[in-house]
Amino acid sequence: MAATIDLELKKAFSELQVKMIDTQQKVKLADLQIDQLTCVHKHAKLTHAEITTLPDNTRLYEGVGRMFILQSKEEINNQLMDKQKTADEKIKELEKKVYLERSVKEAEDNIREMLLSRRAQ
Repeated sequence: MAATIDLELKKAFSELQVKMIDTQQKVKLADLQIDQLTCVHKHAKLTHAEITTLPDNTRLYEGVGRMFILQSKEEINNQLMDKQKTADEKIKELEKKVYLERSVKEAEDNIREMLLSRRAQ
């Protein structure tokens, strides 16, 4: 009986280790994405701060690929606000995902403790 429980615990532990490695990679990727989105948010915020000081009828060039498009201050301002909002939403979503993935590590620790206590008996 004890041997089957040990076997089941070892199997569960090895499966969880595989999941943990996958989780660690996902968490690292999510952290990188959060950093990139934070940079996008900061850039949009700084650009927005510079644009707000200009007169309302100012037309600005926006770089799109290799081209520059002449747009009104309001259009560019709206695009910057959308970028900020989108970045904030994605950051919140990624942070939630990272939290859930990190909880897998806690589950692995619990199984490890069970396995060690089982061996001690």
